[in-house]
Amino acid sequence: MAGGNERSMKALKEVWRRAENSLCADCGKPDPDWASSTLGVFICLSCSGIHRNIPSISKVKSLKMDHWDDAQVQFLAKHGNAVTKATYEAHIPIYYYQPTYNDCQVLREQWIRAKYERKEFTKPGKQVPYSDGVKEGILWKRGRDNGQFLPRKFFLSEREGCLKYFTKQDAKEPKINVKIDVINATFQPVKIGNPNGLQITYLKDNKTRNIFVYHESGKEVVDWFNAIRSVQFHYLKVAFPIASDNEIKNRLTRNFLKEGYMEKTGPKQREAFKKRWFTLDHRRLMYFKDPLDAFAKGEVFVGSRENGYSVQKGLPSGTQGNFSWHYGLTIVTPDREYLFTCETESDQLDWIAAFTSIINQAMTPQEYAIEAYFKFKS
Repeated sequence: MAGGNERSMKALKEVWRRAENSLCADCGKPDPDWASSTLGVFICLSCSGIHRNIPSISKVKSLKMDHWDDAQVQFLAKHGNAVTKATYEAHIPIYYYQPTYNDCQVLREQWIRAKYERKEFTKPGKQVPYSDGVKEGILWKRGRDNGQFLPRKFFLSEREGCLKYFTKQDAKEPKINVKIDVINATFQPVKIGNPNGLQITYLKDNKTRNIFVYHESGKEVVDWFNAIRSVQFHYLKVAFPIASDNEIKNRLTRNFLKEGYMEKTGPKQREAFKKRWFTLDHRRLMYFKDPLDAFAKGEVFVGSRENGYSVQKGLPSGTQGNFSWHYGLTIVTPDREYLFTCETESDQLDWIAAFTSIINQAMTPQEYAIEAYFKFKS
């Protein structure tokens, strides 16, 4: 009996060591140490918890702590991540967002359920709720002034190239009508205080406007998210006919590079530093009095190093404004310096790394136009 166990463990380790099984099959996290004995995939601890919630599809076991019999090991050897992905991920629409281990629970759960439970990607051209160019339904939207979440009707149309929402079910005119190419959507469960919280951002008169929504169904809110990406993808395919699918995919919804609190002072650099919530959305650094504000109090354009932008650790000597946080950083632009302080050194280093990643990138022609607008506005 002991020899059989040793033989099974040795065979299990050989399958486990295959290069294809070195990353979680669902989120890409390195060194997965769980596996599904019914699907044949190697997964991380976090994804194993999601699999455990669909026991009719997947039965999970620890590769380190649980016993695996010969039949189960042979099943893993026959399948593994590469073979299983070839079946369950055979026909993923290019616009469909495939989450990583850094993404929130609802995105990862619905990705796993879409693959194994609903089998959305096993056959070509399968009709799914986010793929037909039109989506209509109710989302709970946060009121701009009162902060209450109330049901609102939303309508997304590929043909019209827009997203609308209506304050009343029978309203004929929408409260907003936003072109699809100026929209971003990103999941914000912590900020919104709901596991299915979604932040929809769009540009109006070149200023950022935030809408915060959620739906009680995780599937429904993720369907909305991917429907927005689908409509954006097809809109951009028409607008940029010579661009490759991957180039267009990279222009769809994006996560913010970094968010969090910092203190800032005014342009004279003598005023007291005030605590603000900051969002770095590529080259736009926006600041808000409250994380759930609809409009930013101000925006700063962050250009490239070759155009005179840089980030420096610390504050200029002789800075006069009073501040309660002592980990400073300075954004240098061709026109002025912006001074910030962070609560911890870790925050300071994270912000510097985020700014550096943007500043080191060359600017596109569209970004030169945005920079010109910011300079004109100031």
